[in-house]
Amino acid sequence: MEPPLIDPFARTIEYLRVSVTDRCDFRCVYCMSENMTFLPKKDLLTLEELDRLCSTFIRLGIRKLRITGGEPLVRRDIMTFFNGMGRHLEAGTLEELTLTTNGSQLERFADDLYAAGVRRVNVSLDTLDEAKFADITRWGRLPQVLRGIDAAQKAGLRVKINTVALKGFNEPELFDLTDWCAERDMDITFIEVMPMGDLGNEDRFGQYWSLEDVRAQLAERTAITDLPEKTGGPARYVQLENTGQKVGFITPLSHNFCESCNRVRITCTGEIYTCLGQEGHSDLRAPLRSSEGDGALEDAIRAAIALKPKGHDFDYSRQRADGQVSRHMSHTGG
Repeated sequence: MEPPLIDPFARTIEYLRVSVTDRCDFRCVYCMSENMTFLPKKDLLTLEELDRLCSTFIRLGIRKLRITGGEPLVRRDIMTFFNGMGRHLEAGTLEELTLTTNGSQLERFADDLYAAGVRRVNVSLDTLDEAKFADITRWGRLPQVLRGIDAAQKAGLRVKINTVALKGFNEPELFDLTDWCAERDMDITFIEVMPMGDLGNEDRFGQYWSLEDVRAQLAERTAITDLPEKTGGPARYVQLENTGQKVGFITPLSHNFCESCNRVRITCTGEIYTCLGQEGHSDLRAPLRSSEGDGALEDAIRAAIALKPKGHDFDYSRQRADGQVSRHMSHTGG
């Protein structure tokens, strides 16, 4: 048994989020620019390298693996990778294999994902208004996403909706979104917009809608009970009395969750970011490619974990977007 991955603040790292591509078929305004320059193929880890990298992390104690992008399902032959990760589920060395997606390709891949061992997917969906959906995603098609959600549920996947709370955009839809999810037996998690990427084109502070306000509005409508449960990520959950559904809140600004952070992120180029809200990162691609053995890779992973900071510096309290990081969300992985 390998020693566990423990950071300088005694947090055990058990959750890995891996981006398999920087490409996406949408251009969500809080995630990337409309005209993105994507990485050349040679810079991306191959599917075989992604398998080896994730398998090494699992050997070092990772128990939950979430696949992200970009949009992970636009990567060519991606099911080869999912099927490969399924062997760790069968062996009991990995507890959960999950996916965050924009839903555009779920109609095509839902059955295959279930067969590979995926049981839960998070679908990013910020509005049920088709015109507004086209605006926020720039290239997106709402009916295609809704068909994907239908296909996922039909395949047996548990679907959770992730909604970025955006001031002046989806405020009027708060109850519509929660009711729609309740009718379909789906949980929903609201996320505060983070100061990431080029702020020259998007006013992050202007978009910021505190989830304290979201919760207060929900509480005016129905009784809310705090839930102790965790799903491995940063969300805190409540239950709405009127529908019985579970609602999550990811609050990097109004109430950060850094003290319990058990996560690291890998980009599609093999960079490890031990904090979403910091610029510091380490290279895992070089040790991955330098040897057929995994000794150098394991050493590099442990060295990176030893540099994990206490927390991020995101802050809107001074009426501006402090703690901004320069990279787009799509670079690190959603």
